Amino acid sequence: MRSASDLRRLYDYNYWANEKLLAVVSQLSADEFTREVSGSYGSIRNSLVHVLSAEWGWLDRCGGHARGPKLEAADYPEASTLIDSWTQVEGWMRSFLAELADDDLARDIEFAIGTGAKHVVALGDLMHHSVIHAVHHRGQVAVMLRTLGHTPGNFDMLIYSFEHEHLSP
Repeated sequence: MRSASDLRRLYDYNYWANEKLLAVVSQLSADEFTREVSGSYGSIRNSLVHVLSAEWGWLDRCGGHARGPKLEAADYPEASTLIDSWTQVEGWMRSFLAELADDDLARDIEFAIGTGAKHVVALGDLMHHSVIHAVHHRGQVAVMLRTLGHTPGNFDMLIYSFEHEHLSP
């Protein structure tokens, strides 16, 4: 990341893409939301809870709102419960990002994944990773939605840029 402003733009894109995806997810029945379909986590619910838990976990590690233990898919029986939590985490993330200065991006964050080895990575790189991680799983969820007969649309960053920066398509 070059600057805190760049990171905020990346998260603006991330939440724009989430909004498009979650608008389709919100139309799913509880069965469709929790049904085993494919992908790394099996269901749309499991995949999205994993992404939300990871995003909130990185926010916590970087000094934002505390998450506690990883989120459990069973706590989200319907899409609306997940969307409500995501809206709250987005607010905490945007507040955290609003306070970041360029120099903060280089601050070292020490963490372990589970009981694994300790790592030290720059805050900007961890926050960037969080968005890239979300992009990966958003693609998986888009395939699952299509498998269930729903079309999530195009949420590429280029489309975001067309819509938000008045670029020519």
